[in-house]
Amino acid sequence: MNAINRRRFLQLFGAGAATAASSLAYGHAMHDSGNKAHRVVVIGGGFGGSTCARYLRHFDPDLEVTLINPSDTYTTCPFSNLVLGGERDLASITHDLSHLEHHHGVRLVQRWVEAIDPDGHRVLLDDGSAIGYDRLVVSPGIDLRWDAVEGYDQAAQEAMPHAWRPGEQTLLLRRQLEAMSDGGVVVIAPPANPFRCPPGPYERASLIAHYLKHHKPRSKILILDAKNAFAKQGLFQAGWETLYPGMIEWVPGIEGGTVERVDTATREVFTPSGRYRGDVVNLIPPQHAGAIARNTGLTDESGWCPVNQQTFESRQIPHIHVIGDASIAGAMPKAGFAANSQAKVCAAAVVAALRGFDPAEPSWSSTCYSLVGPEYGISVSAVYRFDGGSIVASEGAGVSPGQADDNFRQLEAVYARGWYDNITAEMYG
Repeated sequence: MNAINRRRFLQLFGAGAATAASSLAYGHAMHDSGNKAHRVVVIGGGFGGSTCARYLRHFDPDLEVTLINPSDTYTTCPFSNLVLGGERDLASITHDLSHLEHHHGVRLVQRWVEAIDPDGHRVLLDDGSAIGYDRLVVSPGIDLRWDAVEGYDQAAQEAMPHAWRPGEQTLLLRRQLEAMSDGGVVVIAPPANPFRCPPGPYERASLIAHYLKHHKPRSKILILDAKNAFAKQGLFQAGWETLYPGMIEWVPGIEGGTVERVDTATREVFTPSGRYRGDVVNLIPPQHAGAIARNTGLTDESGWCPVNQQTFESRQIPHIHVIGDASIAGAMPKAGFAANSQAKVCAAAVVAALRGFDPAEPSWSSTCYSLVGPEYGISVSAVYRFDGGSIVASEGAGVSPGQADDNFRQLEAVYARGWYDNITAEMYG
C-alpha cells in the first residue's frame, strides 16, 4: 500500500482524533512497505508508555516499536486506594504487558534503563546492551523527593509508608491499618502541588475511613495538608459528612498543616501549628520526574520536563518525547487518564515527524473518578485544546453535582469501575 500524503494524514487525525483513536483506520492508512522501518523506543509501561507503544503500532504498523520496562507486569496507582480499604487485592490492579507483544507487535524488553545516549540515539540497559532509536518516548512517572521533609528518607518509608508507588508499600500501609487498635489515629500528609493524582490523598482518606467505620469505628483520620485547597474539595467533604461524620479532620497549610519534619521512632510529625502523633502515618512527600529523565537532562529547575505541548517533544533534547506525570503539560493534571490521552497525541506526532508531516492540531480529554465509598462516586471531566503554545482547558468542564442523590452517587461508583476496566483493557488487553 502506498504511503499516505500529508493532507490525508491530517484528515484522518483531525483535531480530536487522539481522544478517540481506537475508532480510526489509522494503521492501514499509514502502512508503507516500501520504506525502511523506523525504530521507536518507549521507556515505561504505565498509562503513558503502554498506550503510546500500542498506538504507535496502530498508527503505523511498519514501525519497530520497543517497550522497555523492568517487569512484564504493571501495577496501577488508580484503584490502589481500594486495596488499602480492603475492597480489592493487589493482583486485581496488576496487569500483564505481554498482550502488547502478542497482539500488537510491540517488542517487550524487561530491563532497567541505565542511561540514555541522545547523541548516539541509544538507550543503555543494565545488562550492558544498547537499543538504538530514531525517536524515543520517555514515560518515567515520578520519583519521591527524599530531601523535602526533614527525617523522611528512603529508610523512613518502612515506618511511615507513602504508598504512592503501588506494590509493597501499598501492602505495608494496609498491614499497619489492620494492626492498628480501635481508637487509633491515622495521619495522612499530602504534598503541595504539583504531584501525581491530585485527588488521590482524599480518596485514600475516604476509603480508609470506610474500612475504619466497619472495623475500628472509634478511630480518627487527620489530614495535615501542605495546600490550602484540594481537588474536588466540596464533593469530598460533603461525602465525608454523609458517610463518616466526625471521623476525618482536614488541616490546611494556612492553618499549619504543612509537615516539615518527622520522627519515625515515635511516629510523630511536626508542623508550624504543633506536633502530632499517629498510630499510622501515611506521608506522601513532594515529587519530581523519574530518575532517568532527570539524569538525562530532560528536566528543568522545577524537576519536571518541559515539552512542546503540541507534540510532547522535549524542549531540552531533540528527538525525545516525554509524556505522563513527568511532563509539564499545561493545564492537564498529573493523572492516569491524562497520560493515556497524551500518549495518543504523542504517538501521532512521532509518526508524523518520521513521515515528514507537520503535526496535526490536537485535543485531549480527561475524566477523573474518585470513590468516597465503595458505592459513592464523584467525578470531574475536562477537554483541553492547544492554544498559544500551551495546553489550556476548554469551557464546559463537568463536575458531579453537589446535591446529587444516593442513586446518582452509586451510578458514579459504577462508572468509576467501568472506566478502570475499560482503560486498562485498552492498554493491556
